[in-house]
Amino acid sequence: MVQRLDYLKESPSQTAGPYVHIGLTPNRLGIAGIYPVDLGLSPVSEGAKGERIVLTGRVLDGAGMVLRDVVFETWQADAAGIYPANDPRGAADPAVTGWARVAADFDSGIWRLETVKPGRVPFPDGRMMAPHISVWLVARGVNLGLQTRIYFDDEGEANDACPVLARIEHRERLATLLARKVGPGAYSFDIHLQGPQETVFFDI
Repeated sequence: MVQRLDYLKESPSQTAGPYVHIGLTPNRLGIAGIYPVDLGLSPVSEGAKGERIVLTGRVLDGAGMVLRDVVFETWQADAAGIYPANDPRGAADPAVTGWARVAADFDSGIWRLETVKPGRVPFPDGRMMAPHISVWLVARGVNLGLQTRIYFDDEGEANDACPVLARIEHRERLATLLARKVGPGAYSFDIHLQGPQETVFFDI
């Protein structure tokens, strides 16, 4: 007979962080000798094709406090909309790995990602998704990684035709997924974990 576990309560010892930096970004934490450099510093290398962009932002909790120990990973296509790991024709840009690991600044809580703007990616039914960057986020107290996406506010036509964005019933919440263009090649994107501006998270 299978033991019933619904009476068990989660204890504080099961909360995540801030120890995630020890294993994920040890050099950033000042622990040398594990990796020459922290893994996933950039999703692109020199010579990557496409528009170079810089995204910056913060992660805020429900009270508006900036989390300074947040870590997240990103996954994206190259400028032509091809994922390096899903490229049977060998057409992906070799200078784009598509994966990065981002840690917020310990003092300000601001994170920064330098990459290329991804292209539109085919949906299984043949429609095209808007340019986006997928995000998996962990932080102190976040027991299960949160999944979201970063879209771009200057891709209006592509966003309107995106089958994933079309599934969001509360249309006013689409804005929580849009990085705002703040300058040439520069975008700002804050992630709100709770509250009236809570970012749309995906159940994956």
